[in-house]
Amino acid sequence: MSSFGDRLKEVRGELTQAEFADILGIPQVTLGNYERGRNEPRFEFIEKVCSRFEINVEWLLFGTGNRRGGPAGTAKPTCDVDLIMIPMVEARLSAGPGSLETSGECERSYAFRSDFLHRKGNPDDMVLMRVEGDSMQPEIMHNDVVLIDRSKTQIRLGRIFAVGFEEAIYLKRIDMLPGKIVLKSANPAYPPVELDIREQQGDSFRVIGQVLWSGREYV
Repeated sequence: MSSFGDRLKEVRGELTQAEFADILGIPQVTLGNYERGRNEPRFEFIEKVCSRFEINVEWLLFGTGNRRGGPAGTAKPTCDVDLIMIPMVEARLSAGPGSLETSGECERSYAFRSDFLHRKGNPDDMVLMRVEGDSMQPEIMHNDVVLIDRSKTQIRLGRIFAVGFEEAIYLKRIDMLPGKIVLKSANPAYPPVELDIREQQGDSFRVIGQVLWSGREYV
């Protein structure tokens, strides 16, 4: 199945990257990153491509339906799915050792299918964050993007959560012992960490939200 970048190049056709980028009002390097799959496209860009070149949004995003906008190739673009924009926050999660600041400022937003998000929870409580570190490999790799539901803070044993401890943020599976929280990594090189929540450590520990989905870019 073709990738988003392949379909974007198909829309570009015989136009050069410079010509295509100029039509869409973006830098050529940005277009190149979209075509190579290095960056996720902004929804405003997708809308502009579909409007300018009469392309079906669903075909461009997912490779399904007709390429041309509208039924049976009519002139106007259409989208048969509802999309919701989820913000990518500035903070980077740590899936290994280290301390990271978490300003929570929004960098950009990415489109997800509405039906998918509503099956998982309330989209208003969801954010995307980028992972740093290798402690959850091979399940979640360094530089992956994860979707987090910040309303899901009740511990569910064995599920992956974004957790804060002191000034650091980590992705971990959570188990519980009497009076203790156990943070477990997928990578066997990282031993479990036990936190005594009855003592001072309990004030430094917080559950930020449950991980619902992860995505990966290839270069």
